[in-house]
Amino acid sequence: MIVGVNISGRDIEYFSCSKMNLKKNLTVIVETDKGLEFGTVVKEPFDDDKKIKLNKVVRIASKDDYLKNKKNIKDASFALKKCKELVNDLGLNMVVVDCRYTFDRNQLLFRFLSDSRIDFRDLARELASIYKTRIELRQIGARDKAREVGGCGQCGRSLCCAGFLKDLDTVSINMAKNQNIALNPNKINGVCGRLMCCLKYENDNYVECSKCLPKVGSLVDTDSGKGKVISVDILNKTYKVDVDGNIIEVTRGSN
Repeated sequence: MIVGVNISGRDIEYFSCSKMNLKKNLTVIVETDKGLEFGTVVKEPFDDDKKIKLNKVVRIASKDDYLKNKKNIKDASFALKKCKELVNDLGLNMVVVDCRYTFDRNQLLFRFLSDSRIDFRDLARELASIYKTRIELRQIGARDKAREVGGCGQCGRSLCCAGFLKDLDTVSINMAKNQNIALNPNKINGVCGRLMCCLKYENDNYVECSKCLPKVGSLVDTDSGKGKVISVDILNKTYKVDVDGNIIEVTRGSN
């Protein structure tokens, strides 16, 4: 059996479980590559058809486990404050976003934002000498930050990345061009300052539909003569042609 567990409020991770009566919202201790972690069941057990090898659910969390996790969260908040002080002292161009302990405190993980590569070796050594545990400093992007903070997009709905979107795929400016969207940063950038994830959703359809249409600026033959394409409506599969000053609308398949 496989169960979906949310660790530290982030993505769902899957673990194998057997002979455990696990229900949604139940807290558990799980085994991860970083050590033991405290998590919450968000997807009840289901059959493992593919027999994938996964880390295991160790046990259902006890009251002592809950209290230990609560202490870890409190201690991590102090560690975050200390880390920010050290960053200022060392003059590092980075913004530390958050910090957390693994449940067994074998690792203290910091995540930070930066526009460039950072040499944080001195910072890591300082933190390790203070907290006597393994330190991990992980650089994240602006899209990851927006995903956790949340908010509303230009459409008025909650950010896709903070809701159903699990994988932050690459989005390119060509996707906006394929859809004839004005390349205005205020229109095509999300709250994170990067290109909106939704530009990718319909891109394949636009690319497919545009294959049978001429490009803007190209010369085409029409019933009224040869002219220059001045605009293309991809979804309606029509385009407008300037023939000696006369604007003619042509539907795909007609001349």
